[in-house]
Amino acid sequence: MRSFKKLGDDGQTDLLYGGRILKSSLRVEAYGTVDEAVSAIGIARALTGDEKIRSILLKIQRELFTIGAELATEPSEYDKLVKRFGQTTPSMVKAIEETIEAYEETTEMPSGFVVPGANAVSSHLDLARAIVRRAERRSVELREKQGLVNEQVLRYLNRLADLLFLLARAEERGATTLLREPQVHDQQIQ
Repeated sequence: MRSFKKLGDDGQTDLLYGGRILKSSLRVEAYGTVDEAVSAIGIARALTGDEKIRSILLKIQRELFTIGAELATEPSEYDKLVKRFGQTTPSMVKAIEETIEAYEETTEMPSGFVVPGANAVSSHLDLARAIVRRAERRSVELREKQGLVNEQVLRYLNRLADLLFLLARAEERGATTLLREPQVHDQQIQ
């Protein structure tokens, strides 16, 4: 099997279901951004020493493949996708929400804007969060202009960005750097 087919030299690519499309299309931008997020999460997963976080990240990567497949399918062919690969479900969104709630109970939240860079894992999680937010924006735009069959995709991406933020803070273990350190103002007594 060859690693290249020379089929994309004309600026087009195959969708999972639905034929060929320009590589510059909004649909390709949406699922390509999800692919970037999968890779960024993979770096964090490879670097973390926390087995629980590693397991969560692997599950997320697998679920993002489902989202990518949905985004790489024309709405008219969506039923074929669901029969073969499944789709993003409310239970997937609920699982993300439950994980968020669990980490909110045990993770110290910062008192201001966070400057990424406390350590390699948290930095990659913050990068992945930013990429997921872009994937969410592209998916919203896709819904508005070309069609997005499953609204759960947007819910999942939205919750996932929140979870990645929390996991980054958990990985920092209190070593968060804020944009501006809290200042104590002494009141002068006159």
